[in-house]
Amino acid sequence: MNWMGNLQQLGRSLMLPTIALPIAAVLLCLGDLPWDVIHASGFGEMLSLAGNTIFDYIPIIFAVGVALGLTESAGIAGLSAMLGYFMFTRLIEHGLGTQFQLGVSGGIMIGLLAAIIYHRCKEIKLPEYIQFFGGPRMVPLVMGLATLIVSYIMIGIGPYLETLMGKISSGLLGLGGFGAFVYGIAHRLLVPSGLHHILNNFFWFQVGVYETPSGQYAYGDLPRFFAGDPSAGMYMAGLYPIMMFALPAIAFAIIGEAREDLKPKIKATFLTAALASFLTGVTEPIEFAFLFVAPYLFVIHAILSGVAMWIAYELNIHHGFSYSAGAIDYIINLHLSHNGLLLIPIGLVYGLLYYFLFRWAIQKFRIPTPGREEGSSLEEWAGDIPYRSPLILQALGGKDNIKKIEACITRLRLTLVNDRLMDITALRHLGAAGVIRLGGGNVQVVFGTFSELIREEIMKVLRKDIHVVLFTSPMQGRMIPIEEVPDRIFASRLVGNGVAFIPEKGELVSPVAGTIMHIYPTMHALGILTDEGLEVLLHIGIDTSSLPGKCFNAVVKEGDRVEAGQLLVKFNYNKVKKFASSLATPMIITNPDIVKSWSFAPFKPVKKGQGSVMSVVLKPTKSEGGTNG
Repeated sequence: MNWMGNLQQLGRSLMLPTIALPIAAVLLCLGDLPWDVIHASGFGEMLSLAGNTIFDYIPIIFAVGVALGLTESAGIAGLSAMLGYFMFTRLIEHGLGTQFQLGVSGGIMIGLLAAIIYHRCKEIKLPEYIQFFGGPRMVPLVMGLATLIVSYIMIGIGPYLETLMGKISSGLLGLGGFGAFVYGIAHRLLVPSGLHHILNNFFWFQVGVYETPSGQYAYGDLPRFFAGDPSAGMYMAGLYPIMMFALPAIAFAIIGEAREDLKPKIKATFLTAALASFLTGVTEPIEFAFLFVAPYLFVIHAILSGVAMWIAYELNIHHGFSYSAGAIDYIINLHLSHNGLLLIPIGLVYGLLYYFLFRWAIQKFRIPTPGREEGSSLEEWAGDIPYRSPLILQALGGKDNIKKIEACITRLRLTLVNDRLMDITALRHLGAAGVIRLGGGNVQVVFGTFSELIREEIMKVLRKDIHVVLFTSPMQGRMIPIEEVPDRIFASRLVGNGVAFIPEKGELVSPVAGTIMHIYPTMHALGILTDEGLEVLLHIGIDTSSLPGKCFNAVVKEGDRVEAGQLLVKFNYNKVKKFASSLATPMIITNPDIVKSWSFAPFKPVKKGQGSVMSVVLKPTKSEGGTNG
């Protein structure tokens, strides 16, 4: 069984129900305003009631959310989870009374049950005369029977389970500040794998119980905080200094250590990341900027995060959030906090500590954070996601290598047939901050907040029956737009369309599989005919057909079959650089009329044979009847 893949998917599904919580926090904040001043106290009570209602129904929200998250938003699974939860609560109430409640745990259990039944039953075929109840329509029926069985079992073990959960909860709360410290470290260390959502769910929705004045029970640090429990918030308050101050300080440190020529682009990217962390608590774009190049710094960051949690506990600070520890949640929920203002000076101290620590570490250990070298992995995306996404798909191993693709806020979560088919260099070239292999073909590719948009574009490609031809880099150097070639014929696309390269070494390799159809006598240029009928021209340098001496040596001949990455021509780099008007080497398709669309990777340094620098989608042939569009 693929446990890591299942945990990944569960972690992602647990995020879905939390989307409903910010509106509850906003309603409670608005309801706390002095409406009686304008003689509208009844309206304020309605706002508070609306917000509290969302928290009252959190278990149902989790049941439906988990079911949807684990079934690719299958509506019948969500409906089955809702029906199952209503049955479960009424049966438990009938068997044990109202004192026993599983809260969010019960909702998650029912959601998991609905998802499992959906995957087992969605393709079941019955005899034709009762096939109406086959397939997905069988899920609610089976769910009803399964819920009945689970409820009967729970009536028997419920009291013992309640006692066990109470002891675990009391034990964790009894650890006090040390428990918050350990949680803070574990939370940060699990961020790269995405499994921190599971940890958070346990502490935020399971640990601790509080009985409200109305007799309702709130379970977990987060619901207890919004229910008015004065002891709640110990697993949330200490996150504010990290997300609002410490991580933005890292962004400023990265900007400060960037090269002057790259600083404008890095500043635009990381000021946005800093603002996102400060306002909303979305931290991964900053954390992944140093996680892969300096993991020891990430460990220090995790320890300091735990210390912040401990400090908040010792200073008796109780603050919470509905989504994450950003400034928006801080302000909205400040009216419910205790000593919440103390988080600001703590955060300022943390911001200064992080800023000087990271600037010192980057300088001392020469850490290649973004902006320290050309081709940094995190950069400003110039609105070209639809054009870059097909290249990302190819760098993931192509359509046939994708089993499942999902996205959360900052990363693609994939299950691949073979994760060795990934081209990690190409993925970094296309904007990935990092690639995390979790085993069993489960992979996470961190693209920041563009991840969901990238997934949508990739899904469009996966749904279409299109013919894509992928090109690798024919040489080591820097890729440039064809318009920047210092030759009017190439730059104006009179010969064809494509890209060009400024080489750093004297080797030219094939960018695509095909047949050598022509080699110029001076061997400075050659043509390749691909299996798809594309005519590809590679032209080394500008004005190189009459260079003195023998500068070029082709290692293939006309009619040879070549594969992508195979050596084609060796040339005297120094002589070409000295005598040619330019080293720019166009790679163009001379019959662009058969191409429907073009995709280009970012124009920056590439390695010889690096994948996914350009791809084209071919127009459908007459025999295909135009169905590929």
